[in-house]
Amino acid sequence: MSKQDTSADSTHFGYRSVPVDEKAGLVRDVFDSVADRYDVMNDLMSAGLHRLWKRYTVEAAAVRPGQRVLDVAGGTGDLTRQFARRVGSEGLVVLADINAAMLERGRQRLVDAGVAGNLAIAQADAENLPFADASFDRVSIAFGLRNVTDKEAALSSMHRVLAPGGMVLILEFSKPVAPLRPAYDLYSFNVLPLIGKIVARDEDSYRYLAESIRMHPDQETLLGMMRDAGFERCRYRNLAGGIVALHTGYHV
Repeated sequence: MSKQDTSADSTHFGYRSVPVDEKAGLVRDVFDSVADRYDVMNDLMSAGLHRLWKRYTVEAAAVRPGQRVLDVAGGTGDLTRQFARRVGSEGLVVLADINAAMLERGRQRLVDAGVAGNLAIAQADAENLPFADASFDRVSIAFGLRNVTDKEAALSSMHRVLAPGGMVLILEFSKPVAPLRPAYDLYSFNVLPLIGKIVARDEDSYRYLAESIRMHPDQETLLGMMRDAGFERCRYRNLAGGIVALHTGYHV
């Protein structure tokens, strides 16, 4: 497999080069396909570690009762559920995702978990968030930024809706340390698509997910993109040897 170059009118969809205006639809098709089995697949793919990574992110957010949190690309609501419990009845958590099938799955899970009074759901594009300036105390995006076509626009949009003093938290697959890379590549391009084929009956979508991770900016590159978007005091922490990284920054 080779990473193809892209022009100003094209972008990456995994290792493929596609027109910019087609990527969102292709990503939507992927998540439409996997929505029903998404949570099961997350547990299988990460051996349950995604739950620890998300819990770490929520703890790092240090939200307080009464605060407002935006969970971008929140999918089936794992972070939303935890944030809602922390902000309490006086706070608000908005679950936002561009994909209707994932939002519906998230809504069902949140209702089943008893989350209702301090929750709102919005179908929204991360590149152009439909919220007023300085609306939120925290903005999170977990395993979603790599699927966004214009990551710079998404980061700027998240900065705009974040209130002064607020924190952004970006949890995403990243570049593992060198000793882990051979085994990680073997797993990503052989085991992961096979699990997708057997469990989700969709090998291609999980091959795309593996490719999309390789095309995502590494830790230092993303750090620079955050600074360019206006965030300050930016930093990251590697989890699982850099397979995942949590980036944080502030609107000062």
